[in-house]
Amino acid sequence: MLTRRRFVGYSALSSSVLAMPEWVRSAFTQERLASSNPIRLAVLGSTYRLGSHLQTIADRFLIGYPFDGDWHLPNIKVVSLYVDEHARQLEAGPNEFVLSMTGGARKRSANPWPAEDLSQARAKQFGFRLCTDIPEALRAGGDRIAVDAVLTIVEQCPPYPYPVDNKDQVLLPRFDFFEQCAQVFETEKHAVPYFNHKQLSYSFAEAQTMVQTAERLKMPLLAGSSLPVTWRLPGVDVPLGARVQEAVMVGVGSLGDGDFDALEAMQSMLERRKGGETGVKAVQLLEGDDVWAAAKAGRWSKDLLSSALSRSDTPMGLSPQDGRCQDLTGGDLLPQLVKDPAAYCVEYTDGTRATMLMLNGAVQDYNISIRLEDQKMISTQFLRPLPPNEAYSACLASKVESLYQTRKAPYPTQRALLVTGMLEACLNSRHRFGQRIETPHLAIQYQPPTESQYIQI
Repeated sequence: MLTRRRFVGYSALSSSVLAMPEWVRSAFTQERLASSNPIRLAVLGSTYRLGSHLQTIADRFLIGYPFDGDWHLPNIKVVSLYVDEHARQLEAGPNEFVLSMTGGARKRSANPWPAEDLSQARAKQFGFRLCTDIPEALRAGGDRIAVDAVLTIVEQCPPYPYPVDNKDQVLLPRFDFFEQCAQVFETEKHAVPYFNHKQLSYSFAEAQTMVQTAERLKMPLLAGSSLPVTWRLPGVDVPLGARVQEAVMVGVGSLGDGDFDALEAMQSMLERRKGGETGVKAVQLLEGDDVWAAAKAGRWSKDLLSSALSRSDTPMGLSPQDGRCQDLTGGDLLPQLVKDPAAYCVEYTDGTRATMLMLNGAVQDYNISIRLEDQKMISTQFLRPLPPNEAYSACLASKVESLYQTRKAPYPTQRALLVTGMLEACLNSRHRFGQRIETPHLAIQYQPPTESQYIQI
């Protein structure tokens, strides 16, 4: 864990380091790391461009991040980087065509390092190795594992998009990245801590294999998004062991992306209920007019939805137009604002009910309200400070750093496994026109950490 002694030591450095020119600061940081036996990190990702998840998170381990009222310099040294965008472009060759995100054909550039890419600039500035494949990144160019930890961030990269299946799932190769690492670990009989950003895979079967492989190889594994560990407004959580009746989560974003973040944030609170997590019995994904019909039929609590929306500080409609306050749940305002609503309905094995509503157009943030057995409601916003800094990724970086330091996940990987399965089942429901899907395979049991894991102010 991060100790006060480390923070005190770093605080003496922070003001002087930040005042230095960039090239001096980089050299200073690397010299400090060289004298303190840093954790050697391999970074594996899809695309390293401004605003990508790889950039916003990997940069934390290169230059540090604000944490707990201080500038924190991790005792971590990036030694190698593999970027899949480059490898795929080189493999295809300069004369092959690819389909663009809009369906048109484009010719691949012969240059594997496009102008927008940050890999070469970061490698030159911080002195790490650029690698053409994952085994090379783990061995840092040698013939044995030369890293102490792995950071994996696989995401869609529009210039060279990954394929999409008939359920509109982007087939991100998170499982392939993991398997290549596991093969190296197994061959050399040495596994290191591994962080997988967001869901484990688009396939629950693959996600299960990842967790089982990690257990077999004694590989410390952590997965998930920033939302469960970011700040909360207000700073509340479900009391450990409380009886929960129902939850309504409001999210924004796109299919297979923002919905995972929202479901995992919801799960991070609900897993603290009495008995811990016992799994999910069934799911159903409703869209369009079916969402409003289900709302009128009382499929979820209007009071909980109103409570969740009350935590939003980005209401749309009249508020941004002329500053007037408005009740988003009153009348037919939500159907007017939200053109493509979706409701992810989750039935837990223990009888708890939860609904995650994707309401693009009504709000621009993530909020939840939970009713306990005594009728008390708990509501909060999962805070996402605005780009370009996206400070909430620093909250996640601190958890990843804890994984690397202690070789122990700060919260169970089973959470990400369960939510991965939840999301896949919901997309199966969508593919079957909103059919309710029973999920006996999601009878996943685990106990949450005793202490809340969100960053507290």
